[in-house]
Formats: sequence, C-alpha cells, structure tokens
Amino acid sequence: MSWILILTLALIVFFNRYVFLEPAVPLRLPAVINKALKYSAPCLLTAICGPIILMDRGVIREFPLNPYFLAAVASVVIACFVKNIVTAVLLSLAVFYVINYFI
Repeated sequence: MSWILILTLALIVFFNRYVFLEPAVPLRLPAVINKALKYSAPCLLTAICGPIILMDRGVIREFPLNPYFLAAVASVVIACFVKNIVTAVLLSLAVFYVINYFI
C-alpha cells in the first residue's frame, strides 16, 4: 500500500512540475504560482522526513541521542559546504550509518 502511495505522489509531483515548469509546454502560469511551484519538492521532502526524524511508532524520539536528528543536522551542514548533490547525499548517508552504528 505504501509503495502505491509513494509512486502515486511521485507521479503527481512529476506531472505538476513537468506541465507547469517545462518551457516547451505552451501553458503559462502567473509568476507567483510559478515561483510557488519551485518549492514543491522541498515541501514534500520536509513533510515526508519530518515524522521519520522526530517520531518512532507514534512516540517522539528522545533528542540527545536521536541518530535520525543528528544525521539530519549533519546532512544540512554537509549540504551547506558541499555543492555537489550526489556527493552531499552519499556523505549524509555515510554519516547517518556511522551515527546509527555507534549510538
């Protein structure tokens, strides 16, 4: 069920971004809506990752030793310094696994 939901949401986001942001499509939106659509991916990512980072089976995780929170903070710091997206993602995953292994 969750894979169907994830794929459906991915298709909806792709369709919205393709139709409204692709220059070859003759449909034009006002500048305000076009600017708002550029924030859809970060908003969806935050909505998906927020509960994973902060909660475990409906209970709020403890913060001093929460490996998900520590890895999220580390990934933000890595993203600020590393401008290559693939490198930043791989480093963030490595940091998460290191933190998760030791905590």
